[in-house]
Amino acid sequence: MKKILIYIAMLSFTAVSCKKSFIELTPKDSFSVETFFKTEAQFRQGVIAAYVPLRDLANQDFYAAEMRSDNTHYQPYPSNRGTAYLFKENIDDFVDGPTNSNTNTIYFACYSGIAKANIVIERLKDADIPAAARNDIEGQAKFLRAFYYFKLVRFFGGVPLYLKEVKKADDAFVSRSTADEVYAQITADVKDAITMLAAPTKLPAKESGQATKGSATMLYGEVLMTQKKYGEAEIVLGTLAGMGYGLQTSYAEVFLPANKNTKESIFEVQYLEGEAAGTAPSNFIYQFLPRTAPNDYTKLITGTATNNGATGGWNTPTQDIIDAYEAGDTRKDASIAIAEGAYNGSDLLVVSANKSIVNYTPAAGKVGIPYIKKYLHTPHPVANNTNDNWPIYRYADALLLLAEALNENGKSGLALTPLNTVRARAFGNATHNITTTDPVALRDIIDHERRVELAFENHRWHDLVRTGKAVQVMTAHGIKMKQMYNYLSPASYNITPAKLLYPIPQSEREINPDLTQNPL
Repeated sequence: MKKILIYIAMLSFTAVSCKKSFIELTPKDSFSVETFFKTEAQFRQGVIAAYVPLRDLANQDFYAAEMRSDNTHYQPYPSNRGTAYLFKENIDDFVDGPTNSNTNTIYFACYSGIAKANIVIERLKDADIPAAARNDIEGQAKFLRAFYYFKLVRFFGGVPLYLKEVKKADDAFVSRSTADEVYAQITADVKDAITMLAAPTKLPAKESGQATKGSATMLYGEVLMTQKKYGEAEIVLGTLAGMGYGLQTSYAEVFLPANKNTKESIFEVQYLEGEAAGTAPSNFIYQFLPRTAPNDYTKLITGTATNNGATGGWNTPTQDIIDAYEAGDTRKDASIAIAEGAYNGSDLLVVSANKSIVNYTPAAGKVGIPYIKKYLHTPHPVANNTNDNWPIYRYADALLLLAEALNENGKSGLALTPLNTVRARAFGNATHNITTTDPVALRDIIDHERRVELAFENHRWHDLVRTGKAVQVMTAHGIKMKQMYNYLSPASYNITPAKLLYPIPQSEREINPDLTQNPL
């Protein structure tokens, strides 16, 4: 992982030399697009650059894929009505539009990754490097291109398909493809990636964090489930068991920085705490904590004092998700905690205690604000500088998708094994195992299990859309939210099928008139 991050740092600047003449367009001691992609090392640096936009995506995805759902909300900030706050709130409230900078960033981040992957794929055609290296590099690039397009098609529907390096202006103006055409390209890419990439157990430690055959297999399995191709999905997801994956002993262990890229991890966005060159820290916990007063109040939670007034307040667990956990489920305490205190006149929380969510009752005169705990790990000496990766795919996710595929294929009895494997860890024993084989009941049980197992990992909104429950579930959720919070406008939570897709960025449509807009 460290090697990946150092390469990223190297790729973030371009050397410029003026040895002979400042008007020399391609100095002999610097690289150009014509001279760079020659060696295996250069191609590996090129594909590593295609991973970089995953961080931009991760920093926005929780608004669009988790806060959009019934799992999380936001803490209102009436003292500040700037667009930086309103755009995020609007996503949650279903009143977002085509100029929303947060959803637009998702669109641009995905296409940035696609462009970088396309360059590698295109230049590899003429590369004189060993076949094994070529397959590994191309497999990673095609996995990434498939992953970015999968994110785009689920958020925006049919989008332009860029499959070659953009070399002239005309190449940049492409009209939208249909969703079916995008899925066909995703399938072609991910199948190639599965063939080209090595299984995770065969990767040397220095390449930890890169896409593997398991990553591509998991992506393909989710693509098939989204297309309701349950028979194919069952076969594909079933192959993961032979690749060395397994569950960590306890749920909380999964998210420890010490357990990055270990047996339960299928694919993660990589981060590295620190301030030296080559580091790339995360700061998710500071975005998920309440907005706190400018003093030592965050120190009670993170061990590090900082002013979190401009950073926090997002992705706050709803009462709905808190109530979804069954008694005895260890995932509740591992996932959610309470910042207790009182709000001051500036709408900032003065924290007085950090408490467990289990059996929580507010102290007299205090309020308890839930926050996502699974990304809180101390010590980290510098605020907003943490060592947590962002999980994209875990083996528990694969087991639950397999259970769903088996149930939809009329194999409800077989679905109990992967389902109960996940539940047994959550409860510490088999006393809470599911025994019903009624396919309708089991469908809801698996849906519930995915919700609590994968809470706050950006799966909930996609699962609601994939299973056809988004409009019904979120309409009911919106009614409850409006009853609880008087700051929500009458226009909020007006959820129609059109709201299952985000708008195409207006700035893109102004540049490219061939881009049609989604229904608003």
